[in-house]
Amino acid sequence: MGEKVALLVDSMCDMPREFLNKFNIKCLPAKIIYPEEEYSDRVDIEPEEVYRRMPAEIPKTSVPSLTEIKDMLLKIQNEGFTHLLAIHISSQLSGTYQAVQLVARDFKEMKIKVIDSKTLTMGTGWLVLDAARNLADGITFDKVVERLQNLQPQVRVYYILETLEYLRRGGRIGRVACMIGEFLHFKPIISVEQDGAYSIFCKVRGRKKSIDKLVEIVEQVVKDKQINLAVLSGGTGLEFEKLVERLRKLPNIKELITSDISPALGVHTGPGLLGISFHEV
Repeated sequence: MGEKVALLVDSMCDMPREFLNKFNIKCLPAKIIYPEEEYSDRVDIEPEEVYRRMPAEIPKTSVPSLTEIKDMLLKIQNEGFTHLLAIHISSQLSGTYQAVQLVARDFKEMKIKVIDSKTLTMGTGWLVLDAARNLADGITFDKVVERLQNLQPQVRVYYILETLEYLRRGGRIGRVACMIGEFLHFKPIISVEQDGAYSIFCKVRGRKKSIDKLVEIVEQVVKDKQINLAVLSGGTGLEFEKLVERLRKLPNIKELITSDISPALGVHTGPGLLGISFHEV
């Protein structure tokens, strides 16, 4: 009997819905928790609502529950899938990977591989899309996993924020670093290390220069390499549109995807995020 492979992601991969639908990718939503109510990321709450309620209301976030993960895996198994490839946000930034791994141990009838993407947003999304396209082309499960492991270190993510305050509140950055950055009007370019943790790529002064730096990062790569590029927004409107137009004009961009970041990520960044994610092709 041939392989029937399911793909599972979490909502923090920021994969545009058209791709989830096209490749029948299953998605586990993170949780957005306010004092009075709880929402499922991108299911019954969208990023704009989270930003609109800030800064008066800053919700907490949570990984999908073990029960929800178990129900999803049961559904996949009952649909006749023989293999499951689950690709999740960096284990340094969320407990989703560990939770799925824990539940997967109880499913012996499917061959399951849970991958720590060691990145987030469309950094994870590019890995998912690569796997989906390879599976659609009839490539075997083991070969798809091998290709993912080769691609993962090549995927880069860089983003800028309007303020570091939300990262500080979420425990993602120290109070002192936050205060100094705000006082000096530094706008750090934040990236993700190979181990999947946040890092400061560089610091620039002022919003305009930080946006210029994002463009410069892409310009340096596309001088002599072809890339797939995602441009990301967290409540930035016109700024986002202008950035997309600037990047669209550059050479050697094979594919360009635009996406807004999920509410679960937006809680930790606040409105004003602009980001890029790319890999060589």
